Amino acid sequence: MESDPFRIRVHVEDFDTIVAEIVAASYATRHTLPMLADVPYGRDASETLDIFFPEGPRKARPVHMFIHGGYWRMFSKRDYSYVADTITRAGAVAVILDYALMPHVRLDVLVDQVRRARQWVRDHISRYGGDASRLTISGHSAGAHLASFLFQKQAESSGIAAALLLGGIYDLQPLQQSFLQAEIGLTDQEVAAFSPLSHSHDVHTNLVVAVGSDETPPFHQQADAFTASLQRQGLNVSRETIVKANHMSSVRDLGRHETVTGRLLSELIERHS
Repeated sequence: MESDPFRIRVHVEDFDTIVAEIVAASYATRHTLPMLADVPYGRDASETLDIFFPEGPRKARPVHMFIHGGYWRMFSKRDYSYVADTITRAGAVAVILDYALMPHVRLDVLVDQVRRARQWVRDHISRYGGDASRLTISGHSAGAHLASFLFQKQAESSGIAAALLLGGIYDLQPLQQSFLQAEIGLTDQEVAAFSPLSHSHDVHTNLVVAVGSDETPPFHQQADAFTASLQRQGLNVSRETIVKANHMSSVRDLGRHETVTGRLLSELIERHS
């Protein structure tokens, strides 16, 4: 058995099948849901987002932004269009975000990009029928890591009502001993600056921190540690374990509203927007 608990492909037997399923589901979503593709939130070619619309009038709708995973170095927003099925079914405008990939850029660039995407939503989503004051977010794996930088503690409220963090990474140091180090080369400075466990967060943001029951131990340990850290800071946090789900099946199910993961997303949007 592969000893590296972060090498997901080895620990998820049907990894390629699930990836094929989500790519196919995303293709179907882009051809069935009303959408605007490749809306720029910045000047770089990687700085675009896709907007999907729910049925009915496009006015003052809640907004939900999803950030994809892939260990910061693979996948794109097009692979995750299917998440918009659950988001729009819950009545919200879906914003599926793209960002640049490591190792061509470093983590500071990615964090800056997702923050600028959030600001774009605040400034512009009203022209697309969304209400930025009713903003929730979610992310999977590296996307959950990046999403955590959108509700850090600051002088003003982050403007994020709630977040679903699925299979996230909140302490980067163990990755320096994983297969990923040869691919993205995390520096000690990046570990110190960009580990969510070392940051303070906005007490006004409600959190669901979730992990599949069949994920490898570090994902459970990190979810527990981050939940405890957030609770000590005074945030309202629900820690969820998704039974019979692994790192890939859990994110696949975000686009299936009838699944446990899909319901977590739907309920978060409906409750907090």
